[in-house]
Amino acid sequence: MAGFDHIIGHSDVVEHLKNAMKMDKVSHAYIFNGEKGCGKNTLAREFAKALQCQGEGERPCGQCQSCRQADGHNQPDIIEVSHDKPNTIGVDDIREQVVGDVQVRPYSSPYKVYIIPEAEKMNQQAQNALLKTIEEPPEYVVILLLTTNAASFLPTILSRCVMLNMKPASDELVRQFLMEHVQIPDYEADICVAFAQGNIGKAERLASSEYFSEIKGAAIHLLTHVKDMDIGEISQSVKAVTEFKLDIRDYLDLLAVWFRDVLYFKATSDANGIIFKENVRAITGQTRHCSYEGLEQILEGIRKAKARLTANVNFDLTMELLFLLIKENQ
Repeated sequence: MAGFDHIIGHSDVVEHLKNAMKMDKVSHAYIFNGEKGCGKNTLAREFAKALQCQGEGERPCGQCQSCRQADGHNQPDIIEVSHDKPNTIGVDDIREQVVGDVQVRPYSSPYKVYIIPEAEKMNQQAQNALLKTIEEPPEYVVILLLTTNAASFLPTILSRCVMLNMKPASDELVRQFLMEHVQIPDYEADICVAFAQGNIGKAERLASSEYFSEIKGAAIHLLTHVKDMDIGEISQSVKAVTEFKLDIRDYLDLLAVWFRDVLYFKATSDANGIIFKENVRAITGQTRHCSYEGLEQILEGIRKAKARLTANVNFDLTMELLFLLIKENQ
């Protein structure tokens, strides 16, 4: 499938980028803003490939030398910025790979495209170094900042870039993708779709996990027995889940799907509308012990736990507080 056709969702962003190329109004800097797994990396790389495409008609053609090089990650005028420190993009990274390189004209393409993944990790010095290039770039330079948190950028950077916010894909598109690319039963696809909340990468990550059944089983066992467990047993159960190499925030999203099911069933008694259909008996039992207020508190507690973990708050303390809240509301 050529060009942007394999991009799932983001039709408004794709249309914007296509129009910019068609009207020869490509900006010198873009911010692709969206949560991990939403498709911003794929979209940015496809845009970079289209900018350098040598073919006629719809770009990228996928057939020319430049497109083939881009697909092989060896197009000399598409530069992906890397960094050695896992949590920081430092000023030296930006100076060496961008600032010190932009004055060299493209080797064989109309543009030099710099892709900066995880751009929210740029420290203030790195952002200031990049700002000078964004303010006065050579005409052939295009910088693509990929981030999960555009608010981390300096206001001066935000004001000089085109902001492209990634919106969630529809549940129908997520389901269609899973059925075409990952062979899983319908009921597991339902869980992945609800869990993903429009994020293709999240859905694929869970659906492709060889530990899917174990992860789901461990989560359900914990949720149905938490009222009888002490905090030490709960901590051990949660730590065991992390051994499956699933992001703990993904695990929390799985818990949120469960409690939304409990809340939905408590309000409607409609088993057809829940995601964990094969666990309707356990969900029915929980509706008797949980109040509406308690379920809202649990869902808010899960949201806060995700935010705390993102902010690098102590893992054990965060999970202990969450499961104490769940116990109290059972």
